[in-house]
Amino acid sequence: MARIELNEIAHSYRPKPRSDEDFALKRIHHVWEDGGAYALLGPSGCGKTTLLNIISGLLNPTRGQVLYDDKDVTDLPPEKRNIAQVFQFPVLYDTMTVFDNLAFPLRNRGLAGRDVERRVHEVAEILDLAPYLKKRAAGLAADAKQKISLGRGLVRDDVAAILFDEPLTVIDPHLKWNLRRKLKDIHERLKLTFIYVTHDQVEALTFADKVVVMYEGEIVQIGSPQDLFENPEHTFVGYFIGSPGMNFLDCTLEGNLARSNGARIALDETVAAKARGIQGKLELGIRPMHLKVCTEAIEGGVPANVKAIEDQGSYRIVIASFGGQILRARLPEGRHTPSDQIWLVFPPEWTRLFVDGRLIKA
Repeated sequence: MARIELNEIAHSYRPKPRSDEDFALKRIHHVWEDGGAYALLGPSGCGKTTLLNIISGLLNPTRGQVLYDDKDVTDLPPEKRNIAQVFQFPVLYDTMTVFDNLAFPLRNRGLAGRDVERRVHEVAEILDLAPYLKKRAAGLAADAKQKISLGRGLVRDDVAAILFDEPLTVIDPHLKWNLRRKLKDIHERLKLTFIYVTHDQVEALTFADKVVVMYEGEIVQIGSPQDLFENPEHTFVGYFIGSPGMNFLDCTLEGNLARSNGARIALDETVAAKARGIQGKLELGIRPMHLKVCTEAIEGGVPANVKAIEDQGSYRIVIASFGGQILRARLPEGRHTPSDQIWLVFPPEWTRLFVDGRLIKA
């Protein structure tokens, strides 16, 4: 295992990049601690796979260094970095048995037969592949083939890190949940460094100890699932994490109040004090679950008109219009469903303020 450091990494696919717009990765400086479980989360095209390929050595960065345990490996190919990589589609030998597929990386490195046998059976038990060891890979279902691909990455116990590039995309939802749980169990058991690329927030939040959120070639926040949900440091994180995502309103500052479409909304005093004098676009943000719905006028409430109700099974989402902007609020279970006008209350402890997309921290 290894501590992986990305030192001022930037990358462009153009031969002579001139501006930030020419870079797929703009400026990445981050440390992946030894033994951590990380998810690299973001929409398609944000630079996730580019970053993973730079870590693995499949791609040399335009600028910066990649360090493994403080050793510069920037120019080393993947086979010299002692990593394993699991791809979106299974990588295996169809004509070989499951046992031989799992044993191949070990035999390729000259391990003794007894050690190969022990390690293959250990990994097969972890992945529930033991009953299939003598079967050819060609005849197995898609999830079993991806398990073999995962096993080929896990079978070596000396790797610096295991990198996963959306490995569960081709798996159906139920099996995906089982494999994700299995990966979590494997990490807790083996304590290997896992870096898992996905665009699926559920995968990221349920798998990782730390989630690295990317947007337009930059890392915009690193934190636990709770950090990302409660204190998104960028409006993109607020929008991307959660279903539905955070509500946002353009606003101006008036003392300790945010003013939006004629309404005055109370802010945390510390946040309001920090925001005074800051130049830039101000936005107020709040999660639907924290936005309170009242069916009668209330002091501090913002009047809004109900446009629709979304039934999510265990709860309902009220979609309301306020000053031409759409807000979503989550109704607690058992609450009466409003049909026309409502008043929305913004608790100051859950109301966030952003300037030019960045959170103003209390």
